[in-house]
Amino acid sequence: MTTMTTVRDAILDLFRSHNLTTWFGNPGSSELALLQDFPDDFRYFLGLQEMIPVGMADAYAQITRRPAVVNLHTAPGMGNAQGQIYNAYVNKTPLIITAGNQRRNMQNQYCLLTNHEPTTTPKPFVKWAAEPAIASEAPAVLARAIHLATTPPMGPVFVSLPMDDMPIELTDEQVADITVVRERTVTHATAFPTELAEQVAARLDAATSPAIVVGGDIDRYDAYEAVIELAERTEAPVFTAPLTGWSGFPENHRLYHGALPPGAGWISQVLTGHDLILTIGTAVFRYYPLVPGPYLPEGARLIQITNDPDEAARAPVGDAIVADIRTAAQALAATVKHTQRSAPTPRAAVPEQVSAQVPLKPGDLWTAVGHAAPDDTLWVSEAGSNEIPMTECIRPGNPLSHLSAAGGGLGWGLPASVGAQIAAPDRPVVSLMGDGSIHYAITALWSAALYNIPLTVVVASNAEYGVVKEFGVWEKTPNVPGLDIPGLDIVATAASYGVDAHEAHSSDEVYELVKAGIADRNRPTLINARTTPVSGGFGS
Repeated sequence: MTTMTTVRDAILDLFRSHNLTTWFGNPGSSELALLQDFPDDFRYFLGLQEMIPVGMADAYAQITRRPAVVNLHTAPGMGNAQGQIYNAYVNKTPLIITAGNQRRNMQNQYCLLTNHEPTTTPKPFVKWAAEPAIASEAPAVLARAIHLATTPPMGPVFVSLPMDDMPIELTDEQVADITVVRERTVTHATAFPTELAEQVAARLDAATSPAIVVGGDIDRYDAYEAVIELAERTEAPVFTAPLTGWSGFPENHRLYHGALPPGAGWISQVLTGHDLILTIGTAVFRYYPLVPGPYLPEGARLIQITNDPDEAARAPVGDAIVADIRTAAQALAATVKHTQRSAPTPRAAVPEQVSAQVPLKPGDLWTAVGHAAPDDTLWVSEAGSNEIPMTECIRPGNPLSHLSAAGGGLGWGLPASVGAQIAAPDRPVVSLMGDGSIHYAITALWSAALYNIPLTVVVASNAEYGVVKEFGVWEKTPNVPGLDIPGLDIVATAASYGVDAHEAHSSDEVYELVKAGIADRNRPTLINARTTPVSGGFGS
């Protein structure tokens, strides 16, 4: 007797052929037909609410540099996940997001769990959304989604799968067509013209004081080493663009000068004295407060290299080049001359570890954490008002070492930390959280404990939404309600989920607890430390 191939079989074979066998999700009734008898060569990581698996998959995909599959639950599940789909979109993360839908013959009646506009639900935060017109087209639609997600600029895609499509048996002709679709490849050929490299290199050579601004695409597209060589040949100080996800440069390098603040006036002030700004792998620039001032210092010119045509089109200043990031950086590094300029003055060194009692100043907390962790630590941060002092005290020197959400939507950091540790099981992952941000997706601790993810979480607890208070000072909006969050017992909450949880009472305790947490490779650890509240606004 011949075994028939079903739509479900063909979908699983497609994912298997693309090595997409790690799934993140929260299953519902409309996904049961796809998930039944889950294959032994696949693995499934459960989150207790849909934003959790999206956040886990986001970091997992970025660190493995491969797409990841997220399986959600029809319209309500997509709604729960939308905040993290937004982050994945801004993070340029290739996620293959699927969700079940009600049976086709019940959708017209708008029966329970019908998503009657499935391709509209995730927009505008996906590159593409589809529901197969007929069941047999599902594998081809998913194949198209995979190729689109992984085409620069990368990003999430969405495919809705009606539950009654899964058991439908395919004809031999349909199976043959699907086999062709499954096995075909899409190759992206890249090059950076010699003439263009010579033009940009000549401008760098002629500049009196060039500066380089990098973005997260340096890490995402493996341009890290090329940018280091380019910086060293030009002796240009390097800055990370605001709100870009990855650092894009070793933060302990003598030429690294930190992250630019997210305001036009601030950036032009920081870059004063530089006559040519070369940006690679970033938008120009992502702001949040309206900070008066020019986009660039007087007399400065800007060249932008990006693989994102929209980034090039929307930049308010500069000459843009749309190209492959890695190839462009390599070509420039090979073409630019070794400069005779003096090296810029390096930024101040990280202070020695201090002994202080709680509440700790943020700098004291993150100095202790930074000194306690080994050089290969992978840092994931979502700590609001602590983000700026954190980058002054913690300075990783390897690619793919400091990840934050470019989108800024809260609830991403903790599940992303779990996904990061799944993606990099041989590296210590330390999650740097605020007490407000951690509660948006606190149930990610349960997932970490369930799967014995040896993540170390450090929480700066100031009992407030500190970054919103900072914005309030800057925007001159006093007496806003709901910015204090007293009474959070993070240690007890974490312990209830099975996490090894501790309260630190000094920077010395932070240091010892972080070392012990990283050394424990069997379960997650959380360290909570009270910190001083914010004072003043941005730039104060």
